[in-house]
Amino acid sequence: MIITSLILQIIRLVFNIYVSNKISAEALGVFQLIMTTYYFGITLACSGINISCLRVVSEEFALGNNFGVIKSSKTCIKISIILSLIASFIFYTNAHTIVRLCFQSKVSENIVDLICIALPLISVSSAITGYFMAVRRVYKTVIESFLEQTSKIVSIIILFHLHKNNLSLENACFSLILGDLISEIVSFFYLIIVYIFDLKIHFSGNSLSSFEKYIFRILRILFPVAITSCIKSGISTIKQLIIPSSLQKNGKNSSEALSEYGIISGMAMPIVMFPASFLIAVASLLIPEFSRYYVKEDYTKIRFYTDKLILGSFLFSLALTVFFYIFGNKLGILIYHNENVGIYIKLFSLLIPFMYVDIIIDNILKGLDAQASVMVINIIDLIVSTAFILLFVPIFGIAGYVVSIFLSEILNLSLSLKKLLSLERDFFKLGTDVKN
Repeated sequence: MIITSLILQIIRLVFNIYVSNKISAEALGVFQLIMTTYYFGITLACSGINISCLRVVSEEFALGNNFGVIKSSKTCIKISIILSLIASFIFYTNAHTIVRLCFQSKVSENIVDLICIALPLISVSSAITGYFMAVRRVYKTVIESFLEQTSKIVSIIILFHLHKNNLSLENACFSLILGDLISEIVSFFYLIIVYIFDLKIHFSGNSLSSFEKYIFRILRILFPVAITSCIKSGISTIKQLIIPSSLQKNGKNSSEALSEYGIISGMAMPIVMFPASFLIAVASLLIPEFSRYYVKEDYTKIRFYTDKLILGSFLFSLALTVFFYIFGNKLGILIYHNENVGIYIKLFSLLIPFMYVDIIIDNILKGLDAQASVMVINIIDLIVSTAFILLFVPIFGIAGYVVSIFLSEILNLSLSLKKLLSLERDFFKLGTDVKN
C-alpha cells in the first residue's frame, strides 16, 4: 500500500504540474471551486457507506461468518445506489444555481451534468472498496487506483490535445471533469467484476441471514457519519467558496482572487501533502485493524499500536518540516517556475506535524467506533475557520486566509488528540478490570 500510494502520488503530482502549466492560474482556481462542489456531491452520494461497509464486513470477517460478509456487503451496495441517485437528482435540478453561486458563472451547466453521472459510480465503488479493505485484499483496490489514475491522465491529455487551439477556461475545466468521469467508469466496471468473482471464490454458498439483520447495523454507523459528513462537507464547501469572494472584498478583482486561491490550493498544498501518501496508506488500513481489536476487546494492543503510530508519524513529519522549510523556495521555482509558490510551501511546512499526526489519529478513532466524534470535531473546526475567513480575510487579505489554515489544523489536532486520550484512559481502566 505504501509503495503503491507513493507511486500514485508521484504520478498525481507530476500530472498536477502538467495541468498547472497548461492552464492559467485563474482556471486552476475555478477548477478548485468545481472540485470543492464535486466533493460535496460525493459526500452526499457516499454518506459514510465506505466506513459502514468496512466496519460491518470487518466484524463479520473477524468472526468467520462468510454469509454475513456476503449479505452485509451487498446491503451496503444497495444503500449506496439509493443515496447516489438522490444526490445526482439534487445536483441536476439545481444545476443553474450551482453554476451561479459555486462556480461564479465562469463555466456552463454541462460540468454539473458530468458530476451527476459520476456520483452513482463513485458511491458503489466506495462500498466495494470498503469490502476489499475489510477482507484484507487491498491489492485489488491498488489495481483499481492504478487503472483509475491512468485512464484519467490519458483521457485528459487527449482532451487537452483536442482543444489545443482553444483551451479556454470552460474547455479546460470541462476536459478535467470529463477525464475524471471516464476514469470513474473504468474503475466502476473493474470493481464490479472483481467483487463478483471474489464472493464466488472466497464466500460461496447460500446466505441464511436476512437483509434486515444487517441493515440496522449498517445504518447505525451510516446515519451519524452521513449526517455529520454532510454538515462537515457543506460547511467546508461554503468555506472554500467564500475564500475568493472574501479576497475580492480586500480589493482584488475576480481573476486575481481566483489566481491566489489557485496558487495555494492547487500548487503549494499538493507539494506539502505529497509525502502524506506514506501515512495515508497506513491510515487506510488502521480502521479495520483497530475495529478488530475493538470488537475483541484487546485494549492492550490498541494502546500499544496507538502510541507507536503517533510517535512514528510525528518523527516522520518533523523531518519533512525541516526539508520543506529549507528547500521550499527552490522547489517552487523548480516545479512551477513561481517564487510565490515556494514561499507558501515554506510557510505551510510548519503545519506538517499537525496535519500528518491528525491523519493517523482520525483513522484510529474511526476504528474505535468514534467516527461520529471525528466528524463533530471536523465540524467545529470548519465553523471556527469559516467564521475567521468571513471576519478577517476581507481585512487582511491572503494573510488572513493563511492564518485561518493554521488555526484550522491546530484546532483539529488538539480536539482529536483530546478525544483519543479520553478513550485510552477508558481502555486502561477496562484492561485493569479484566486482569483483576
